[in-house]
Amino acid sequence: MTFRGLVVLACVATLMAGCNSRKNRTSNTIANATGTAGAGVSAGDRNFVNDMLADGTTEIDLANMAKDRASSTDVKQFAQMMIDDHTKAGNELKQIATSNNITPEGNASKDQDLRNKLSSLKGADFDREYMKAMVDDHEKAVRQVRSRVDENRSLNERLTGKNPENPATVKPEQSSDPVKMRINQWAANTLPTIEQHLDRAKTIKDTLDHTSRTTRGTAGTNAPAATGTSKY
Repeated sequence: MTFRGLVVLACVATLMAGCNSRKNRTSNTIANATGTAGAGVSAGDRNFVNDMLADGTTEIDLANMAKDRASSTDVKQFAQMMIDDHTKAGNELKQIATSNNITPEGNASKDQDLRNKLSSLKGADFDREYMKAMVDDHEKAVRQVRSRVDENRSLNERLTGKNPENPATVKPEQSSDPVKMRINQWAANTLPTIEQHLDRAKTIKDTLDHTSRTTRGTAGTNAPAATGTSKY
């Protein structure tokens, strides 16, 4: 082989080595990015996302049960609102989780004991137990979501969970962490809706309780007097 041929082969080998090196660096960069995506997400943020997704799934499952077992029109309408609003909020949070490689852990319906209890009830009995659970669940949800927002509202409004007339009074808690900021923004967007759910749940529960007390009182008043044989 001539000297010129050896030089050409050496150049080709050098070019191939350079290309392979760049290819390997690119592959490693992609692999590293994929492997570490979401690695910087704090445990608190992960837990919050997982809790909210699981709670939303529970609300939807119970609402579907309510549509079949409830007797009150108000309860059925409330159940449909749960399905619509929690589906929307859940889908938005899932997008945040997916884009930050937050894998849902145990993202299934919770409160199996409550599900078992409600599945054994129908009609007015179901209505009362379901709405009681909705008040309890949404009081908890308001506390959790509120921990991630800044509110320009009075202390009384915050303590009572009053739904703000102007949603702009609820802002995300500021953070230099972009993932936390996205989650906090979701919380700020969602809090007014959850508080509206709580307000409505309390109103329906109070109405059902009042109706139940009135019905029992009327039944007691109209009960026939005991009869028996006189001693005289």
